Amino acid sequence: MKANVAWSTDEDAYLAGKACAKKAVLDLVQTKVAFLFSSVDYNEQKLIGGAKEELGTAPIIGCTSNGGLLVPDGYITSEHGFAGMLAIGDPDTAVGVAGEKKLFTARETGRKVAIDAMNKVGTTFSPSYFFMIATPGEEEEYAKGIQDIIGDVPMFGGSCADNDLSGKWRIFTSDKVFSEGVAVAFFYTNKKLVNEYTGRYHETVNAGIITKIRGKRTLEEIDNMPAMKKYSEWTKIKTRELMGDKILTASILKPIGIKTPTGNITLIRHPMAGNSDYSINLGNDLAVNTAAIQMQASLDELIKAPKLTLRDLKRKLKAEPAAYLFIHCGGRKIAIGNRIEEVNNLLKEEVGNVPYIMPFTFGEYGRYEHEANNMGGLMLSFTAFCK
Repeated sequence: MKANVAWSTDEDAYLAGKACAKKAVLDLVQTKVAFLFSSVDYNEQKLIGGAKEELGTAPIIGCTSNGGLLVPDGYITSEHGFAGMLAIGDPDTAVGVAGEKKLFTARETGRKVAIDAMNKVGTTFSPSYFFMIATPGEEEEYAKGIQDIIGDVPMFGGSCADNDLSGKWRIFTSDKVFSEGVAVAFFYTNKKLVNEYTGRYHETVNAGIITKIRGKRTLEEIDNMPAMKKYSEWTKIKTRELMGDKILTASILKPIGIKTPTGNITLIRHPMAGNSDYSINLGNDLAVNTAAIQMQASLDELIKAPKLTLRDLKRKLKAEPAAYLFIHCGGRKIAIGNRIEEVNNLLKEEVGNVPYIMPFTFGEYGRYEHEANNMGGLMLSFTAFCK
């Protein structure tokens, strides 16, 4: 297995796609998949058109990224647009890519893309691993639909993002672009794909039982107390400073966490909106009678977290990595702000000469060892493709 990373900030989306693909496939034998991440400012149809001119039949999967990308050359962004590509070549690997805008339900859509991805490879067997991109809102349901078809297969990925949560995000494959739906890449390979999935926050002593929710993602009560008032009590942030989208940024260093049943990982639930009834909209699904925990991290800890997460990932590797795909939460990046180059400088101390790309997403998916597939926000999902 071999991989290359390329990027462009050309104002012309077609030329940007072409430039990325031309460099990314250089010296690759049998390019099997190209991960493509871009600015919301590009016309994705033109971007993909340019990329396909160089890629030929190699499948594309990708999405828009929040504000920029990290690659070995640094933080890539431009007011006119940006794009980055990770292309992977391996004669012994097959990759089936499929995407679909949302059908009647998210779960039904997940089932369809799973069948389509297997058909692309010409098999009815489940893959060894799968990568997923979904639009924010129903990620768990898309994943359920996929796993209805293929069973419990390790996953990694993230949700598409835009610059301001206005819904301008898009998902794309070689032949489709859509703003609501799901895309997958099924990997059939004898090579190891290893994932490290973490929020890398600290648990505080503040915790309570979720006693009431509305729908799947609105937290109404913790310990029979209005959720926002409980959160305010925990964090010492006044409720008026948590109303509406104020809570979105106020909670980045102090989010809510829920433990998985084994306790191996605490999934982060990012507060997205504070409501007038003192309920809180969160970025992922909740369940009554489970514990909500106030998590905490400093800005310096957010900056150091990618390097430390990569260090943990490398400890799991039994073979040399050919490439890394680092899925990093866009909310964390917004908090980091103009210190984002510090993240890259620290990361490069651990990476060595291995190519990598880091898009910024509005939801992250992964699988901690001996756990099921999980989803959260404000998290890191780091994957190594081994040679």
